[in-house]
Order: sequence, then structure tokens, then C-alpha cells
Amino acid sequence: MPSPKRISQIKSSLLRPALTSHFEVEIPFPSSVQSAIGSQKESLLLSCSEASLPGSRLATAEIDNSRTGVTERHAYRRIFDDSIDLTFYVDARNYLPIRAFESWIRYIMDEDVNEAMSKDYAYNSRYPDDYIMDQGLIVRKFERDYQAQLTYEFVRSFPVSISSMPVSYDTSSLLKCTVSMSYIRYLITDSKSSGSESPLRSTQPNTDYFSPIEQAKFNSSNLTIPGFEGENLLTTGGISKDVAKTSGNAIDRRVEAGLPYVGRNIGPIAPFSGI
Repeated sequence: MPSPKRISQIKSSLLRPALTSHFEVEIPFPSSVQSAIGSQKESLLLSCSEASLPGSRLATAEIDNSRTGVTERHAYRRIFDDSIDLTFYVDARNYLPIRAFESWIRYIMDEDVNEAMSKDYAYNSRYPDDYIMDQGLIVRKFERDYQAQLTYEFVRSFPVSISSMPVSYDTSSLLKCTVSMSYIRYLITDSKSSGSESPLRSTQPNTDYFSPIEQAKFNSSNLTIPGFEGENLLTTGGISKDVAKTSGNAIDRRVEAGLPYVGRNIGPIAPFSGI
């Protein structure tokens, strides 16, 4: 039977939809390709303008002889999409996305640049383990406040195609390079679950990323010097109030726990990494 809904329920359920424009990718490159990209790998990853969250389906078998007149379907296999498409803005300085993935495909086929123009040239592909990256291809979907996150990790990935890129004398538009990456399966993982975490980090989830209001609250609750918010926490970690008063230096529990330090400000400020 239908039941009435409160405004607070509707707001919490419907008024915070996920947005498509907040994502990032990580791409593993063979060592031979990495040497060609050099320090520009981060720029290449930032230029990824489009990606697709993958899909999958279950293969089923019909069972019609276990019970008279009843047909059932039982799952026996999970089938993943053949590939994932990644689209990159092409920079005008050195056409980095095109060069990077062309180098990877050229490495897969073990092309000899000096002999490839010969009419008798033949291709010989490398052994799969030489060019397939077991792990490393990641599509990370997050939101503007960094409080929710989905991490898709792809297993055994490598590029299978580079889409054609038309150019013309018509009205200019941005040149984009679309690459299809093959993989055998993907996993959705929790990026915060790996590695050792400090006690403070475990009690304060997602402390690497804060909205401005959350950052201000976290600052005020962890500064340990009289005259700031959170004065009642001065004894944390065995530091006495008297010692803190005479030291003249604020002691921040976040620094001791290895969390990002943002100074003594207790107002809303933008988060950043590092100490």
C-alpha cells in the first residue's frame, strides 16, 4: 500500500544525483611506451574527455526437464563487454594521445620503422604477456565532493583499435582520439581498503578529500593549542595541556596520523595533498 513520503526523504533520495563529468582514468603502459611518453603521462591521462563504465551480462542455460511444464534458466557464465572506449583531446604540441597509443600498437606488432615501408614487409606479433597489462587500467567515478567513489579495475588490458580522426577545411573543432581497450574482466573495488591505515584515518573515512565545510569541521576538531577550536583535545596522544601552552606550537593530530595538513585555518578552505 502506498505510504506518504516526507520532504526530507525525497531530498535525500532524489536531489543528489551522480554526474557524468567527474571521473578519471589510469592507464598502464609497457615500459617501452612509457619511455616515449616520459613525464607527460599525467597530461595524457588528464586529456581523457570520455570513458564508459563497463557492463556485463549472464549467460544462462534453459532447464526444461527437471519439472513437468516448467522452464527455468540457470546462470553458468558472466560475459563482459569486449572493450572499453577512451576518448582523448589531442594536444597541438606533440599529438601525445596519438603518438602514445600508436607506439603501443607498434610495439605489439613488433614493427620495424626502417623496414615497414618495404612491400615485402610482414608483421609478427609479440608474445601476449609482453604487451598485455595484467592490472593498471582503472576508471574511477567520483562526485564533486569526493565523498562517493566507484573504482573499476580492468584485467589484462591492451589497445585493439584507434578510431579514424577526420580532418577537413570546414569549421574547426577539437581533434579527439578514441582508443578501444580490450580486457577479459573488470572488478569494482574499494580504493580505500588497501594498504595500512592509521587509527585516525579509519575513524574518519575519506579524509583525503573534504568539502569545504567538512574541512573546516575537521580542522577545528584536531588543532591542539589553546585559542583554537578543539581545545579539549590537547591531551590527545599523551600531550598535556600545560606542555602545549608553553610550547607555543600547535600540534595537529592529522600530521601525526599522516593525513593532509592544511595549516591552522579553521574556516572553510580548499583541501590539498601533502604536508
